[in-house]
Amino acid sequence: MAEQDYSILDQPLVLSFVFYPRKDVTPPPPSATDHLIPVERDVAVAGRFYSHSPGAPSVIYFHGNGEVASDYDYIAPLYNQLGINLFVADYRGYGASGGSPTFSNMVSDAPAVFKAFAEILKEKRYREDIFAMGRSLGSVSALEIAYHHQEQLKGLIIESGFASVTNLLEHLGIPADSLGIEDPDFPNLTRIRTVTIPTLIIHGEYDSLIPVTEGRALFQNAAASNKEMVIIPGAEHNDIMLVGTERYFEAMGKFVLG
Repeated sequence: MAEQDYSILDQPLVLSFVFYPRKDVTPPPPSATDHLIPVERDVAVAGRFYSHSPGAPSVIYFHGNGEVASDYDYIAPLYNQLGINLFVADYRGYGASGGSPTFSNMVSDAPAVFKAFAEILKEKRYREDIFAMGRSLGSVSALEIAYHHQEQLKGLIIESGFASVTNLLEHLGIPADSLGIEDPDFPNLTRIRTVTIPTLIIHGEYDSLIPVTEGRALFQNAAASNKEMVIIPGAEHNDIMLVGTERYFEAMGKFVLG
C-alpha cells in the first residue's frame, strides 16, 4: 500500500489556518472514561469513551478542527440512546493531549489510536464491531484508519468531510498551488477509492466551509458497493446535528445497527 506524504502540509501558514487546538478538559460524565494513548516518546493523545453496553457496536470518532473530546458530553447520549458506544479521539495539543498538531502526526497517530481502542474493547470484553467516523478535518484520520484497517472495521462514516485538500485550502484563501501538491485528489479522494467497506457520507446542504460538492465527490469516488449519501436540508457546517437531528441519527442508527 502506497503511503502519502503529509509533510508538505506541515507549513506554519497551513497549520495556523487548519488547527485550532484548545486545552479544555472536563471530568468525564458518569458513564464515560478517559484514556491517554501513547503515540510517541513522552507524547500521548487523549480519548473519551462514552459507553452504552458491552454488546453494543462502537464508533471511533475523529472530531473537527475547533473541537475537543469533552464537547461530545452533550452529543454522546444521542449515540448511546441508539445503542452505540462512542469513542471520541483528540489530536495532539487538544484537550489533555500532549504535543502540537500537524498533518503528519495527526495521520500517523490515527492507527495507533485505533489499535488502542480495539484493545480497550477487547480488555473490557466488549463486542468488537467498530465503525470509523470523521467529521470535517477528522475525515482524514477516519480514512487513514479505513485504508489500513478496513478488514477490522464494519463501516466508514464521513460527516462534513472534504474530498481534496487543494479545494479546502483554496476555499480558506490559501493558494494551494504554491505548496507543490501534485495530486489534486490528495488525500481523501485518493484514499476513499481503495476503501470497500460500507460507507456513509453525511453533509449539510448549505455548508459554506466545506461545500456539499466535496461530500458528493467523496460519495461518487467511494469504492464501496454498499454506500449511501445523506444531505441534511438547510444545514450549515456547524449546525448540521442541530438542524437535522432526527435525519442525522436515523441515518446513523440504520447504518450502524441495521
